[in-house]
Amino acid sequence: MADYQYINLSFEENVAIVTLNNPPVNSLKTDLLKELEQVFDELEKNEQVRAVVITGGGEYAFSAGADVKELSGLTPEQAEEIVKMGHRIFTKIENFPKPVIAAINRLALGGGLELALACDIRIAGDRARLGAPETTLGLIPAWGGTQRLSRLVGPAKAKEMIFTGVYISAQEAFRIGLVNRVVPDGEELNAAIDLAMKITQRASPLAVSAAKKAINKGLQIPEIEKALEVELEQVRVLARSEDLKEGIQAFLEKRTPQFKGK
Repeated sequence: MADYQYINLSFEENVAIVTLNNPPVNSLKTDLLKELEQVFDELEKNEQVRAVVITGGGEYAFSAGADVKELSGLTPEQAEEIVKMGHRIFTKIENFPKPVIAAINRLALGGGLELALACDIRIAGDRARLGAPETTLGLIPAWGGTQRLSRLVGPAKAKEMIFTGVYISAQEAFRIGLVNRVVPDGEELNAAIDLAMKITQRASPLAVSAAKKAINKGLQIPEIEKALEVELEQVRVLARSEDLKEGIQAFLEKRTPQFKGK
């Protein structure tokens, strides 16, 4: 297992916990992003890992976004490469074959919000604030924020958040569907781990992965008939799996299934 300077990686049973470690606000400098990509490459190869939780270290932020000082010295060409890197890494997280849950502690701003948007599920502490303030710097949320935020909360609300750059509360984020759940401040990581455990203990990892693929791919297809073909593709895979046989047999025998992800 690799050593990381800006990320702490730990495990609870089959759940990997990825903690951003760049105090004080876990800004997403390029070295941290590179480590984040390396971590997910490592976790994808780890057959014991069935879910991932991402959170921020320290008391102040999940992540306050890109390192503005680092951005200030970039040429336009270098800036474009940084955007492409963010696209690549966040898309890797979005399409990671196992569920990824964001445990949002305090601030999730700019690139930090975009990282959370790339996750499957978001749980926020009740003192969290979320926002896309890039336009106040003359930028846009360019690590997928303009696309993922509008798909999640609708274009009108996404435009309001992006055009104004204002922060919203965890409660407002829950109301508009930006986060799945709000818990007391400091409990967001435990809540995310508990949810990850529930997924890993109850469901076939193969079926969860198939469901994630079907949902993600289907959302990109406007015609429902064609989207249903994506669903059928995943059923073909599951129909030949050992997990399906085990799940049905366990149901008939009234016992807990022992899924192996095969």
